[in-house]
Amino acid sequence: MTRTVATDAVSQGVARGGDDAGGKPGGGRGSDYAVLSREVKRAGLLARRPGYYSVKIGGNLLLLAAGWVAFAAIGSSWWQLLVAAYLAVMFTQTAFLGHDAGHQQISGSKRVNDLLGRLHGNLLVGLSYGWWTSKHNRHHAHPNQVDRDPDISPGAIAFTREQTRSRRGVGAWLARHQAWLFFPMLLLEGFHLHIAGVRALLTRTTGSRAAKPAEAGLLIVHLGGYLTALLWVLSPVQAVCFLLVQQGLFGVYLGCSFAPNHKGMPIFAREHKIDYLRRQVLTSRNVHGGRLTDFALGGLNYQIEHHLFPSMPRPNLHRAQGLVSAFCAQNGISYCETGLFRSYAEGLQHLHAVGGPLRPRLEY
Repeated sequence: MTRTVATDAVSQGVARGGDDAGGKPGGGRGSDYAVLSREVKRAGLLARRPGYYSVKIGGNLLLLAAGWVAFAAIGSSWWQLLVAAYLAVMFTQTAFLGHDAGHQQISGSKRVNDLLGRLHGNLLVGLSYGWWTSKHNRHHAHPNQVDRDPDISPGAIAFTREQTRSRRGVGAWLARHQAWLFFPMLLLEGFHLHIAGVRALLTRTTGSRAAKPAEAGLLIVHLGGYLTALLWVLSPVQAVCFLLVQQGLFGVYLGCSFAPNHKGMPIFAREHKIDYLRRQVLTSRNVHGGRLTDFALGGLNYQIEHHLFPSMPRPNLHRAQGLVSAFCAQNGISYCETGLFRSYAEGLQHLHAVGGPLRPRLEY
């Protein structure tokens, strides 16, 4: 069953207008957020969970190390493609911990969180923690807002019909078929994230300049160690296949974990004014499920609670869900929750509709 947002969205997929309720928590109508925040704090849901993260990080490191031990033990064999698939899963799980560190969920110390983020992101996965944190924070500040949310900026995917109409050539062809191409294109997402992080470090337009040497050094260690291991143990053809499978599946898994969160939800124009609480709730979608879903999606299935309280530790999100959904119901704020496959369907339907202007009309 899907609980959808009861808000008027124009056919373009962009919501326009609205009262100026202030963009900061606690301002104007945003005082609703202040009330909710006090309830969450009284329930102790913002308290750090060092025990949980100690076990989580330790267990994740052991499982990641086990994958590389298996890689070394198996040697030059096509069975290594199974190891590649396993490591794709572990890279994604490791990236989830980097995500938690980036939101300051793990420790009360920013220095500790940033250290853990760089170790999990740069060293273990090969993604630039500083670049990703800067980009992701901008997304959290303005989710699904045109020209403000980098996650819906023009790129391979068109998110609004305005973006679609400006396309020509290959870009127009991609937009026209993007609903069908979305999941196949995720095979390239891992490579895209690696390249974007390296490019950001070279240009250094985002993040801390002081952290640049450390981030670059950790990325070099990761890349050097990864490629050395592949070329040392595998034949050249096996190494290429391992790389393509491992990085391709890593991109698919990571992309499938983030895809349900906002795709197909209302998109606001740049000038739209809305208070913090409603901005976060109306543009986010939760995915219901049990512990397996929580593990597989790294807690991102509680997207509404995560967007309202980004620093809330992952294990507290499910406890906050009942409180947040009840508060939204009491205040007439639509709260969207659906199943995983339904969330994909809604996202693909949106992408298909956005590409509509580029598809030829049938005349009878």
